[in-house]
Amino acid sequence: MPVYQLTDELSFPHPSLADPIGLLAIGGDLSPQRLLLAYTHGIFPWYSDPAPMLWWSPDPRLVLFPGELKISRSLKRVIKKQVFTVTMDRAFGEVIVACATTRKETWITGEMIEAYVALHKLGYAHSFETMHEGRLVGGLYGVAMGRAFFGESMFSIMSDASKVALVYLVHYLEGLGFEFIDCQTTTEHLKRFGARQIPRKEFLQRLARALNGEK
Repeated sequence: MPVYQLTDELSFPHPSLADPIGLLAIGGDLSPQRLLLAYTHGIFPWYSDPAPMLWWSPDPRLVLFPGELKISRSLKRVIKKQVFTVTMDRAFGEVIVACATTRKETWITGEMIEAYVALHKLGYAHSFETMHEGRLVGGLYGVAMGRAFFGESMFSIMSDASKVALVYLVHYLEGLGFEFIDCQTTTEHLKRFGARQIPRKEFLQRLARALNGEK
């Protein structure tokens, strides 16, 4: 199955045309217009510099429904003790840079950082920051459109810091009536929080409803 080469035209092939590992297209740019178009079609960028830009739509898709969130007893104790303070959109730039620099390998290139900071300024990308004694120790960021949240990355330099941010995010989104958090690719870490795989076809149907405000 061929991988599509994107042009300057703002368009993507249908996600069903992705190859068996979910790779759909190559090339293009990270302009806000292209990124937002990608998200509305269940597509996201994921690549490593200096490799070419890659666009993905895996099948199955890992999704966390707010009402299915699972919190371990130990994490509940941490939250109850109020070890951390969680804020929203107070330090988006710092969070995305930390997500890029606190791990040995990252797909969050300088170009990615610039692109998502631009989305943040437009009101689409958001961060949740976990603070301890006034210091940023964990957090996450992602993109919100309609009633769907597309999780991008998280980081932690203190035990449980990113987990607490995730719990606060889920509760916040649930209060706003969001349908799901797109976790993109499957990890055991997120499955322990209740995330589960659904077929790409079902994900795209749910995404269309979430973007149109339908139940």
